[in-house]
Amino acid sequence: MTKIIICGANGKMGKKVYECITSRDDCKAVAGIDTNTEKYADFPIYSDFSEINEKPDVIIDYSHPSVLSPLLEYCLTTGTPVVLATTGYSEEQIAQIKKASAQIPVFFSWNMSLGINLLVQLAKKATSILGSQFDIEIVEKHHNQKIDAPSGTALMIANAINETRNNEMKYTYDRHSVRRKREPEEIGIHAVRGGTIVGVHEVLFAGNDETITISHSAASKNVFAEGSVNAAVFVKDCKAGLYDMGNVVEQK
Repeated sequence: MTKIIICGANGKMGKKVYECITSRDDCKAVAGIDTNTEKYADFPIYSDFSEINEKPDVIIDYSHPSVLSPLLEYCLTTGTPVVLATTGYSEEQIAQIKKASAQIPVFFSWNMSLGINLLVQLAKKATSILGSQFDIEIVEKHHNQKIDAPSGTALMIANAINETRNNEMKYTYDRHSVRRKREPEEIGIHAVRGGTIVGVHEVLFAGNDETITISHSAASKNVFAEGSVNAAVFVKDCKAGLYDMGNVVEQK
């Protein structure tokens, strides 16, 4: 039985994670962390990590980038593995995450969907086969309440493709300000915001007289909650290190 603390327990995703946990028999929510401590289930919700009395096997975080430092401090002090599912981290915070992973198991992914991480693997394979003969564009679409753009998932896809191309690519986010032809080393990244779109990601490979599109569409946020709980069960017994959904995909 995996004992889980939900960080951001009163948020939309925190409650989705709880619903997912209750549908399984291999894990249990033992506590929550949130500025809103209103209870909605049979576990306490604390406003500060110093108040936690329970000993979790792992923490799932769907909160806010500002929570990262106290969260990692708690995990490093207690030796608790953590699943980081929050988006919008700065480069400095990503460096902080990588540093922490030298001491504890850290599961960090911009997107917890198994399907989107399969898309990443397919995009990498396509890149290795198609090489520089195809231009690459990434289009992501989300609801009108999403703050960060482009999405962390779009950047995750771009980074995976770039690694396959020996990090020789550069990212272009906006073309209207520069009047010039597209350069072969570009990865175009485009953000669409509207309505209640949960998440759509498309990778376009455009060559001479042919195009290839790999796409993924999420119909609800449940896929992300389920992925984060799978990640928690996976990472609780791992050694110190940095893990992502690619490790889970490899197990399938």
